[in-house]
Amino acid sequence: MSAVPRPRLASRLLSHVLLPLTATWLVGTAVTVGVANHYAGQAFDRALLDDAWSVAANVRPRGSGPDPRLDLMLTPREVSAVLFDSAESIFFAVLYPDGSLVAGHPGLHAPAPPAGRENGFFDIVYQGRQLRAVRLSRPEPAPFDVVMAQTTNSRTALLKNLLLFTMLPQALLLALLAAWLQRTVRRELAPLSKLHQAVDLRDANDLAPLVVSAPTREIERLGAALNALLARVAASVRAQREFSGNVAHELRTPLAGIRAQAEYALAHDDPAVWREQLLGIAKSETRASHQIDQLLLLSIGEEARARLELVDVHLDELVRDVVLRFMPRAIGQGVDLGAEGLDDPAMVRGNAGLIEGLLANLIDNALRHGTSAEPTVTVALSAAAPGGVRLTVTDNGPGMAPQDVARMMQRGVQGGPAGQRLAGLKVGAGLGLAIALRYAELLGA
Repeated sequence: MSAVPRPRLASRLLSHVLLPLTATWLVGTAVTVGVANHYAGQAFDRALLDDAWSVAANVRPRGSGPDPRLDLMLTPREVSAVLFDSAESIFFAVLYPDGSLVAGHPGLHAPAPPAGRENGFFDIVYQGRQLRAVRLSRPEPAPFDVVMAQTTNSRTALLKNLLLFTMLPQALLLALLAAWLQRTVRRELAPLSKLHQAVDLRDANDLAPLVVSAPTREIERLGAALNALLARVAASVRAQREFSGNVAHELRTPLAGIRAQAEYALAHDDPAVWREQLLGIAKSETRASHQIDQLLLLSIGEEARARLELVDVHLDELVRDVVLRFMPRAIGQGVDLGAEGLDDPAMVRGNAGLIEGLLANLIDNALRHGTSAEPTVTVALSAAAPGGVRLTVTDNGPGMAPQDVARMMQRGVQGGPAGQRLAGLKVGAGLGLAIALRYAELLGA
């Protein structure tokens, strides 16, 4: 089932601009035409009322008495002159209050004016034609009404002209605006299309920054965000490659030793030889596991750079927990592991996981390499100016020369004759101090 194609951004922008603009134009045109038609209709109605007044002014009584009859004192030619209109057909009737005809067109009637008014306008049908009519009521010389009506051709033609000459120029302007907007939107979105092509054609292994032509702040920020993402991905890829290389390098020796010991055991039938080699394999496996753990810790330290969150940490409680965790191992090795300065609360801004990893590597390093007749390892907290806390791990082992300190912070390096001897026994990976240093850098320590 194929996915529905998404509309283009330029089309959506144009639609979001032009549709409301078109709706506004249509509403505005309708209001303009409606208002103009209303006032034009009032003008036509006023002219129709003037004609009714002209006819009413020429109604005279015939005879005298309480109920005189009425006559229209206009000849047919005068009526034609008064009611002349080259575009419309005009009809009139002078009526008694009972509806009987005084003069004019028979059968022409209109509703009575609203209460309290002497005239009213109506739309009527006469002889099958739609007419606009006015009815004028006069009390003198005797009560009578004048109904004046005309066809609406002029009104209809005026409304059509209003619509035509109002909508046509605005429609032309709207079309020109749409063409200009389309060109402008495409020009402004062209850098976005180029950015899309650059990303689409980019090789998966090419993590170099993109060249972004940014005429607007939004595209500039998008390009910056993409380049920042590429930088993070590149750093992650480098970390993964480095991790893979470290794993391959560090595990080559213990795996080769395990294979050699297994082959040596298989070549003999003596159970004592088998046991001896199995013990060696177990030690090699322990060393390999330790190396993997150290490499994972180092990899975590590299990844923590981008997403490290610093919070308030109770350093005294964390140090106490880590020391207690190493206590059984220290007792088993005959090492006097102790802690100082944990009685006073010590709050620092940091990351508990990194601080714990740093301290654990230092204690592990001291337990492995702090050899002496009576080995001791001391973890201490003390105040450091200005307002800081110093965390130290001290042992009474052979130590190292000052010139070896920088070299010892590198990966895979073990210092001095003691370190070389321990490396020969395959008990260290040479990563502990490098991990501690990396964690300290991340913590700003």
